[in-house]
Amino acid sequence: MSGFSLDWLALREGADDRARNADLRRAFLDALPPSPSVIDLGSGTGSTARALGIEGARWTLTDNDPALLAEAKRRIPRATTQRADLSENIEAVLSRDADAITASALFDLVSEDWIGRFARAAGGRVVYAALTYDGGEAWEPEHPADLAVARAFDAHQRRDKGFGPALGPMGASVLARAMEAEGYAVTLAPSPWRLDRAQDGGLMDALAEGITGAAMEAGCDRGTAQDWLSARATASRCTIGHLDLLAVRL
Repeated sequence: MSGFSLDWLALREGADDRARNADLRRAFLDALPPSPSVIDLGSGTGSTARALGIEGARWTLTDNDPALLAEAKRRIPRATTQRADLSENIEAVLSRDADAITASALFDLVSEDWIGRFARAAGGRVVYAALTYDGGEAWEPEHPADLAVARAFDAHQRRDKGFGPALGPMGASVLARAMEAEGYAVTLAPSPWRLDRAQDGGLMDALAEGITGAAMEAGCDRGTAQDWLSARATASRCTIGHLDLLAVRL
């Protein structure tokens, strides 16, 4: 983890910032003590820390990619960086003292078993998990292959990403149930990407290419997928569904 490129993370950061559910973000901040310590999982270059902007926070940014951690340290010099394979060492990572645990775009990549391990290791700390893909996808204008491509993409999302069989669009709901079983009060809120060509053309193109490649790997007819991709080069807008989650121990 993370397995994502600097270019992709840079492309999506603005859309992520706009998409985060403002009410849930505010509730998370209100649940924290002054100058909290926060462990961020799958941190990449530290976009979650930058987006939340918690005054006086002491961040531990955790990822398995040294290049991303080096960039995170360059951009957030006061943060502590920790290289770790979250698929194997989540209990060790979460053994650090901290007031809160954060993650963005992580819980659709993991398995139900891994989420159970995470929930047990959370240890009563506040959990904020943003931007978990929920399966929603709509492009304008519509295309006859939308449904076939989306179904194949979602099938690909459920393949093993290194954490066991991935939950894909079910990630947020499975996480919610696991946290509730550990005695947390859980709130879910929508945080969709709402992209338009004028502002987000580069991200839309990269997203369409990624969806097409994943769909073909999952068995979508190559000609159908390539026709869909060609049409998406002139798409005016798209919406990609996500859910944000806040869990606070009762």
